[in-house]
Amino acid sequence: MTTTRHRTPVIIDCDPGHDDALAITLALARPELEVLGITTVGGNSTLANTTRNALRVLALLDRPDVPVAAGPPHPMTRALETAPEVHGVSGLDGADLPEPVSEPRPEGALEFLRATLDAAPAPVTLIPVGPLTNIGLLLRTYPGIADKIAHICLMGGATGPGNWTPAAEFNIWVDPEAARIVFRSGLPITMCGLEVTHKALMGLAEADRLQAIGTRPARVFADLLRFFTRFQVERYGTDQTPIHDAVAVAHVALPGMVTTRRYHVDVETTGELTRGRTVVDDRGVPGAPANVDVALEIDRAAFVELLIEAIASYG
Repeated sequence: MTTTRHRTPVIIDCDPGHDDALAITLALARPELEVLGITTVGGNSTLANTTRNALRVLALLDRPDVPVAAGPPHPMTRALETAPEVHGVSGLDGADLPEPVSEPRPEGALEFLRATLDAAPAPVTLIPVGPLTNIGLLLRTYPGIADKIAHICLMGGATGPGNWTPAAEFNIWVDPEAARIVFRSGLPITMCGLEVTHKALMGLAEADRLQAIGTRPARVFADLLRFFTRFQVERYGTDQTPIHDAVAVAHVALPGMVTTRRYHVDVETTGELTRGRTVVDDRGVPGAPANVDVALEIDRAAFVELLIEAIASYG
């Protein structure tokens, strides 16, 4: 007698981005996940670039069937600031990716999210790995849609210092107002922040392993990894780089890979020096009930093998 494997329905919300590209690749490769679509947001680069990059990754993986819908071109209340020094001007510099072979959905991210969640037979897990603009807008515009969301597993935030300012991680810093809506939503949330993603490292040795696989996707990701690592070499003197965004996907697909602890988390939106800080209460202050599972540890060796296996699965 055969049994049907349960697949978790997910939507990836992203701003590709080198680590976003790896997150997409991992999500599409894992049999535990059913990717219902990809929504894009400005962050690592402009919205036009991040949307094009998502389509290029899907072309590389021969998955143009996966729908892509673009969000608004800027955060909820602020001008967009991007990270060309990390990801290059295009957001995905360093490799020869194919041109898109599909088009973004005409209705845009907000309506795509609403319609997809409404039509899903069971609640869907959202995996936002960029600024939280699309998810914040969804929850503000359609508050009743929360019943259709099983879990939000996001990459963003930190319990300690940030990576964009001393106080803030980049994704939360770009759109703290949207992040505050998400963290205060009452939905089940997992925060894969810098404490765990800075342990999810790949580097030049892994790029060489990918190169040796010999397929076009593997060669492209080897080149992307080398480009992404160069920022770490120049800034920190290390040839390994955090693969931030794929951690959130790995946690949804294989929950035992990441260790979490439950805390109360909120987001600072107005501080002159602390905009975008995820304020994590590790003391259990009365009146602040725990609302977020905060990821703290990861099995790095297993994570690396998971990503290499995912990339190798594409011919």
